[in-house]
Amino acid sequence: MLLRNSALLERGVRKLFPDLGPVQSRWLGFRPSLPDSLPVIGPGRRIPNLIHAFGHGHLGMTLAGVTSRIVGDLVARRNDARNLDAFRPDRFA
Repeated sequence: MLLRNSALLERGVRKLFPDLGPVQSRWLGFRPSLPDSLPVIGPGRRIPNLIHAFGHGHLGMTLAGVTSRIVGDLVARRNDARNLDAFRPDRFA
């Protein structure tokens, strides 16, 4: 399963980046999850210019698009109606 899935991803990436070098390694490991099963998305408390976006568990590829849009909005300081309180990096502090 890993090889088949990674081969599909590699084919797609090579369409976008045809000059990409050979795959150096393939990695498979545990996907850590958070106690509330929600990802962490938002600016850091100590380093506000650091935007966190991790903890998607098994939904990382599925949620990558929407998370990248949110991160882009945060980096560009675009204000919108999104309430990201549930995903705050400091919610467990």
